[in-house]
Amino acid sequence: MFSHVMIGVNDMNISKKFYDATLGALGIAPGKIDPKGRCVYMTPTGIFLLTKPINGEPACHGNGSTLGFAAETPALADAWHAAGVANGGTACEDAPGIRSGAGMELYLAYLRDPDGNKLCALNRV
Repeated sequence: MFSHVMIGVNDMNISKKFYDATLGALGIAPGKIDPKGRCVYMTPTGIFLLTKPINGEPACHGNGSTLGFAAETPALADAWHAAGVANGGTACEDAPGIRSGAGMELYLAYLRDPDGNKLCALNRV
């Protein structure tokens, strides 16, 4: 459904460090800075980008928005969470763990990135 996701950041170095660590815990290679100054993470299933807002205004998080990353195992979701907290992220929601509902079990771990974006690592148990 999605070809790419791009989020605004205020400090590319801080954000790249955070996302290199968290996405690296999920097996994704470090981002590369493109000629426009955006940080690009390429995978076979999609592209994730970081950018300074082109309108020159500060980046801000979306209230009610969550960006989810697939984790192959609960252990990888935990590693993602730990890497995020160690690299400028903030734990939010409940502690990482299984959530049940709608006939399924999901292992979820939530963080806020350095710019306040709400993120989730999800494993379908």
